[in-house]
Amino acid sequence: MAERKDIVFLNGKPLTLIGNEVKVGDKAPDFEALDLGLNKIGLAKFKGKNLILSSVSSLDTQVCDLETKRFNDEARKLGKDVAIVTVSMDLPFAQKRWADEAGVKDVSILSDHRDASFGMKYGVLVKETRLLARTVFVIDKQGKVRYIQYVKEIPQEPDYDEVLEAVKKL
Repeated sequence: MAERKDIVFLNGKPLTLIGNEVKVGDKAPDFEALDLGLNKIGLAKFKGKNLILSSVSSLDTQVCDLETKRFNDEARKLGKDVAIVTVSMDLPFAQKRWADEAGVKDVSILSDHRDASFGMKYGVLVKETRLLARTVFVIDKQGKVRYIQYVKEIPQEPDYDEVLEAVKKL
């Protein structure tokens, strides 16, 4: 499997991303993850919508918590033809507990814990931790990747303004 370094870091230390590298202009790879009800979900669920696809390490960390809540707030402003999905390696039970406690209802939360299908197909699985790198993909209604943001230092938040601008251009 492909490995890439010097894209994301943890406290200045480079991490290794494994999986297929996705580039702007590529057809968004389909993947299989579990929703909060343990149902298998893929890209087909979001067909016909512009999509913000965010990967985080764990919803139980401060920055991932902040990021997902922020995207939940933004979802209400973006309208019905934009879907926002957050993927992590957390178990669906922990994700559901977190979402209920956080009041997050406008972001679909998916677990990649079983097969790391999303992490491998999008090239954001961190070899050293088996967690996902903090990355945001914007995918248009036709299923093409239009924007990618790798957050260089995993403990930092993404540039929300850039992500929202990329979605608004679609």
